[in-house]
Amino acid sequence: MMSSSSGTVRNLYFYPVKGLSPQPLPSVNLAPGEGFPFDRMFGLACFDSGFDPSNPRPLPKQRFLMLARDNRLAELQTYLDPHTKHFTIHVQGERVHESDFSHHESIEKTRDWFAGMFGVGSERRPILAEAAPHRFTDVSVASEQLMNAISLINLSSVSDFSKRVGKPIDPLRFRANLYFEGWAPFSELELMNRELNVGSARLRILRRTTRCAATEVDPKNGQRDIAVPRLLKECYGHLDMGVYAQVLTGGVVEPGMPVEIRN
Repeated sequence: MMSSSSGTVRNLYFYPVKGLSPQPLPSVNLAPGEGFPFDRMFGLACFDSGFDPSNPRPLPKQRFLMLARDNRLAELQTYLDPHTKHFTIHVQGERVHESDFSHHESIEKTRDWFAGMFGVGSERRPILAEAAPHRFTDVSVASEQLMNAISLINLSSVSDFSKRVGKPIDPLRFRANLYFEGWAPFSELELMNRELNVGSARLRILRRTTRCAATEVDPKNGQRDIAVPRLLKECYGHLDMGVYAQVLTGGVVEPGMPVEIRN
C-alpha cells in the first residue's frame, strides 16, 4: 500500500547516445505522445546490426554497443550537445576524443575510436545510428507508444533495495529519465494504466521496467559488481525496478515539482 500519493521530482536525465553517459537537465518540456527530449536519439549499432540509414528503424538492444554486454562503456564520460551535435569523451577527467555528429568525416573518426577501444578491425567498426523520429530505447521495438514513453524511478524503491542487499545502489544504474521520491517502495509497480500529474504534465503508466545485466555495472567505474536482476528476484520475486509512462498532456517539469496519482 502507498503511504502517500504525492511525491517530488528529484532529478531529470537524458541519454543522447544509447549506452553512454546520462546528462542532467534543470527542466524539461514534455510534449503529448513524445518521448523525453533528445533521449536515445543516437546509438552505436554493431557492424552487423542490419541498421539501414536509408530506412532507419528501431532495433533490439542486443544490436548495439550496450552496458549489458560492453560494460567498459561506463568508464567513459561522454557529452553530446543535442543542438550543435558536438560530442566529447573523457576518461578519468582527461578528454580523449571529440567529434561533430553533423559531419561525416568526424563521425568516421568516432567510429574508428570505438573500434580501437574494443580492439576490432575497420570492417567491424560500430555504426553511428540515427533514426529520428525513432528512438533507440530498450522497448522501442515493442511499440511506437513505448518507444516514446519516458522512464521513471521511485528513489524509495532503490533505497529499500539497497537496505535489503546491504550495499549502496546508485540509482543511475537504472538509467531513467525522471527520478522521484516520496512514495512507498515499489508502490509504482501496482499502478498500471493509472494517470499521474507531474508538475503541469499528465502521464499514464504503461509498463513495469524489467531489469537486465546492464544494471550489474557500476555507472562510475564500469565494473560489473552487483547482480541486480538476481537480487531483485531474490528480494521481491520479480525483476522490475521503475515504470514506463506515456505523456498525455505536456508541460514543463522541474526538480521539486509534485508527482501525484490522479483519482
